[in-house]
Amino acid sequence: MLLDENPSTLIHHTIGNFNIQPDRQAVSRINDSLGSLLQSRDQRMRDAEASLRKLSRHLQALNTQHDEAVTAHDSGKHAGAMVELDTKKFRVAKAASELEIESERLESELDMLKERLAELEAQGLEGDETTRREREAEDSILLRLKIYRALGIDIEPDEAGNLTKAVIRNSRKGDVHVVNLDPKFSRFFYSNYFWSTMQG
Repeated sequence: MLLDENPSTLIHHTIGNFNIQPDRQAVSRINDSLGSLLQSRDQRMRDAEASLRKLSRHLQALNTQHDEAVTAHDSGKHAGAMVELDTKKFRVAKAASELEIESERLESELDMLKERLAELEAQGLEGDETTRREREAEDSILLRLKIYRALGIDIEPDEAGNLTKAVIRNSRKGDVHVVNLDPKFSRFFYSNYFWSTMQG
């Protein structure tokens, strides 16, 4: 009875009952994966062969350089170069020693300067008592000289710094008086004399 049916129909029903579509899709995916793997393998093989050729060329170049270096090597020149390097090494060591000594000297000087700075900072901007007195005396003298100059009197010191001569200018009369200052006369005397000369 089965033989009465068309064999192609039977085959078609048999294939339909087995449901081979997922298997065909799986086989297709496997074939695609195998193709990708083959392509990847071929690419890796090509890359490896290119790297091998590059490394072979590099090895050949290094061998050539090595052969040239061995051929060009001169033991006499090498000994001379070693002596020259030893000389340079000695010079560098000597310079380093001198620099170390100079560094120690500068550090000592720096310590002394730091101590001096600490002393000056402790004294403040005005300095110690002696310096303040000297400055006040100088300021007093400068103030007096400035006042005298404003009045038309120039006081001239000698080499020792003592006030020995006064030049009095009378702008109204247009004359000039030169007075030698003698310590035996009092300041009061000279004040009156200066004043009268300026007024006269």
